[in-house]
Order: sequence, then structure tokens, then C-alpha cells
Amino acid sequence: MSTPLTSVIRDPWHPLRALTPARIALGRAGVSLPTSAQLDFQLAHARARDAVHHALDLPALSRDLSHAGFESLAVRSAAGSREVYLKRPDLGRRLEGESRERVAALHAAWDAVFVVADGLAAGAAQRHAVAVIATATRLLGDGWRLAPVIVAEQGRVAIGDEIGGLLGAGLSVVLLGERPGLSAPDSLGGYLTWDPRVGRTDAERNCVSNIRPGGLAYDLAGATLAHLMAEARRRRLSGVALKADRGSLR
Repeated sequence: MSTPLTSVIRDPWHPLRALTPARIALGRAGVSLPTSAQLDFQLAHARARDAVHHALDLPALSRDLSHAGFESLAVRSAAGSREVYLKRPDLGRRLEGESRERVAALHAAWDAVFVVADGLAAGAAQRHAVAVIATATRLLGDGWRLAPVIVAEQGRVAIGDEIGGLLGAGLSVVLLGERPGLSAPDSLGGYLTWDPRVGRTDAERNCVSNIRPGGLAYDLAGATLAHLMAEARRRRLSGVALKADRGSLR
């Protein structure tokens, strides 16, 4: 005699699922999650784990930047491998010796530098960074002397402090893959720091988060970064003292 299948009981606020990718109103089968929801969770977890270990395709990213009209320079952090990068966050915040020399050779009176790093989700930087940079630079307009885009392998947010300082840049904008979540394994974050130099704290940065087609759109992310960059240069500060005026971005 076969065992009867347990029917799935839908949650009364199931229609709200259309408004968010978050795992809400999953329903239940008996006292458990429905099989489809459990399998979806396992797939999302696997994608998040894979995203952390995914490598940045430097040649492809350099080509994409070139096609968009940007010069670029590829460098490496002091973390010699992905395994070291994940175990030693401090090494991902500094350049290795040869890369430091190559960046220092570009020292000039730059107004800003964009840094693209893999972070904890290289796919996010690979897919989203170029479009965000293109939008932000277009909205900045004339009057900005931008350094070549620095592409940093095995880099964390603070690597932009050393890069900006070596270049003599007025501010740095680091775009890198954020820690992947179960709803978004490819979310890009942008971190802006005025007067970048080694030793800056997170309180001295501005963050624009969740940049991706299913989150903060490229045009709004680029507009927010351009606004923050202009205000940071005008007021000569960044971080908790600098707020994005959302009304001016509509």
C-alpha cells in the first residue's frame, strides 16, 4: 500500500514573494519545508560557495575596459593565492612588491582612481563593474583627471587606500564583489574614500551596495557614485560626514 503524498500548504502572504527574492512565505509540507524550497536553498548555497572561489578573468576584464574606452593596469595583492586571500584578509589589503612599483610609476595629480577587485565574488566585478564605471564617468563630465583603472586580483576594500596613495589620487572608488548571499551571489559594492592612504578606516568611506540587475541598477549606482565623488571633492571628505542626497538623484 503506497503512502499518500503530503500536500503543500501555501502561506497566506504568498503573493508578497513577487516583491522580493528573499525566502519568505515558502509554505510547508506537514511540519517541513516543501521539497522545492529545500532544493532551491541547497542550490543557492552551492552558488554562494562557488562564488567565493571563482577566479577573476583578468584578460577578459581588461578587454571589456578597453572596449569601453578605459586604460587599465592589472596588479596583485600580497595574498599569493585564493586560499591565502581567504585566510589572511590583511594581505588582501596591500599590494605585492612588483605591483606596488608599477602603480607608483603612474603617480600624478589624479582627481580619482577606480579600482576593480574580485573581493568575495569575482563574478560580480566581472559582470557589473565596467558598466558602473562607464555610467559614473559619463555623469561626472569634464574637469576630472582620472587615473587608469586598476584591476586588483585577490583584493579587498582597503587595497584602494594604498593604490590611491601611491597614485597621488584625490579619491579612490573600489568596486568589488560583496560577500555572496543566498539571494544574490553576484552583488557588487562600491567604496569611495577621500584622500586615500594606508590606515583609513571604514568610517571614512561611503558604500554603495547591492549593485546588480536584480538590485541597484547600473544607472542609479553610477549616479550615486558620481554624486558622492563630486561632493567628496567639493567638501574634501568622505565617510560618515558625507551623505548622498537621494532627492538629487531622481
